[in-house]
Amino acid sequence: MSDALKHECGIAMVRLLKPLEYYKEKYGTAFYGVNKMYLMMEKQHNRGQDGAGFASIKLDVNPGERYISRVRSNAAQPIQDIFSQINQRINLEFQNHPELKDDVAAQKKHIPYIGEVFLGHVRYGTFGINSVENVHPFLRQNNWMHRNLIIAGNFNMTNTNELFDNLIKLGMHPKEKADTVTVMERIGHFLDDAVSKLYKKAKAKGMNKQEASPYIAENLKVAKILRKSASNWDGGYAMAGLLGHGDAFVLRDPAGIRPAYYYQDEEVIVVASERPAIQTVFNVSFEEVKELDPGNAIIIKKDGSMKISEILAPLERRSCSFERIYFSRGSDAEIYQERKMLGKLIMPKILEAINFDTENSVFSFIPNTAETSFYGMLEAAQDELNKQKNEAILNERDSLTAERLQQIQAHKIRTEKIAIKDVKLRTFITDDSSRDDLVAHVYDVTYGVVKPTDNLVIIDDSIVRGTTLRKSILKMLDRLNPKKIVVVSSAPQIRYPDCYGIDMARLEDLVAFQAALELHKDRGTSSIVEEIYQKCREQIAMEDVNVINHVKKLYAPFTDEEISDKIAEIISNENIRAAVKLIFQSVDDLHKACPKNLGDWYFTGNYPTAGGNRVVNRAYINFYEGNPERAY
Repeated sequence: MSDALKHECGIAMVRLLKPLEYYKEKYGTAFYGVNKMYLMMEKQHNRGQDGAGFASIKLDVNPGERYISRVRSNAAQPIQDIFSQINQRINLEFQNHPELKDDVAAQKKHIPYIGEVFLGHVRYGTFGINSVENVHPFLRQNNWMHRNLIIAGNFNMTNTNELFDNLIKLGMHPKEKADTVTVMERIGHFLDDAVSKLYKKAKAKGMNKQEASPYIAENLKVAKILRKSASNWDGGYAMAGLLGHGDAFVLRDPAGIRPAYYYQDEEVIVVASERPAIQTVFNVSFEEVKELDPGNAIIIKKDGSMKISEILAPLERRSCSFERIYFSRGSDAEIYQERKMLGKLIMPKILEAINFDTENSVFSFIPNTAETSFYGMLEAAQDELNKQKNEAILNERDSLTAERLQQIQAHKIRTEKIAIKDVKLRTFITDDSSRDDLVAHVYDVTYGVVKPTDNLVIIDDSIVRGTTLRKSILKMLDRLNPKKIVVVSSAPQIRYPDCYGIDMARLEDLVAFQAALELHKDRGTSSIVEEIYQKCREQIAMEDVNVINHVKKLYAPFTDEEISDKIAEIISNENIRAAVKLIFQSVDDLHKACPKNLGDWYFTGNYPTAGGNRVVNRAYINFYEGNPERAY
């Protein structure tokens, strides 16, 4: 039921710690790293379907030999496409040079993509043209090996304009005003500076330029470069980078908004956006995969040594709860239990909505990402049913017959597969004039399992814009002729835009925002709409630390249930025969289910960085002025 959300990207990094001959002997191929990268990226395919990219670096190559390879794709199946290109190139080299088959040193010299350091990225473009030029990794080239910089990340910055202006003040001429470019150029600036200073030191020690190269590689302080680069970043990020000579790093934002996990043994160092990707691909336990702490960076030197350094002082931990509710794969041990708990905790509200009538209620879920929450909901429903059975037996114990006892015990929670997505129809939904009718048929429904006396309870992981509910889902469910449709969101009401990577930039697109506006109209308090606008305008020139989220005032007069009921009105129409009830998770119960991931700004408006408040106020100004631009 969730409207399509484009969201966080995914990163994967593999650093081989042994000579390539080791992997050839143990695993049968010197392309062990390439193969693992393919698996790591596929296991995070859920994080990016607009594009994918891969880069590799060969260590200790001779001058004149290529040591950086990169391939990117924005094809329909981008991961398959880039590794198909890699395999074609490798197979061509083997075909033209059969002597390379058992000569690992020759393979490394002549075949691209083989190497010791690998970086991969899967992308969801939150805005802009989905050009291959927007696909990570990005490459900053230089004839000095140490100044070559490859960057890929899962991030959005709220202060891109400020970062752009700072680059200009440094005398640079950035090619575009995008956070990816500004971040890479800022790191590149301090990298260039560090390399220049080390070269001067090497020269003072009597080294020539060629002799200075290994000295620079050994003494380059990556952590210091990152501290200078990230000093004024405002956003959520897990950012990975490779330097041409072989150093590598992964940096996480100080509030821990975006995720990063790592694993190390004597053969490899691995980093990914999701823990299960590492667990599955390298067959290691949950406990062996560690989470990178907020504000810290993994620094891997050319010699393979790894160190974790604090780059920025950690802020209050506000890891994205949407990761747990929706984005990340539910195969993570913690996420699976958290999603089940979300379903359990919302069950009391569901029971009230169906008047505790479990006998005449059918439970299901849409879409598949809500399945785990559905299981949690069922466990809570079963607990309620057991309670009802016990009460019935105790209340009727004096007159209880064997037939009645069997009737009580036969009562079960009714679960059905109500909706089946017909993926084939999606390709035909292109013409605006017929879009709504086509959208209404994207799902097929299972007939004959819902009675006119039944409540139909459908759980979703989130409701953002409500468009799919209004145009498709409710019409579809109403065809089953239930007495009541109860739509359940395992997430709270989404009231505010996200500015750290999720494609929720426009306030007016959020159905909870629309509901609040309608409630103010109903109560004759619409003057607050302009009052909030004026407050937001007053803060445009203020320093970030003084900016507060004025949009909270729009929701303040209303209870959660009042907004939920108004959303139900908005998404329903006169042709829906069943009564419609919407139920949202509470923020308190969200925190109970996901105690380590308390980032909730899209629900509460409590942004973890100063730039977030500026973004939400700008989004409101854009709404009020009819400006379709994004607020960041």
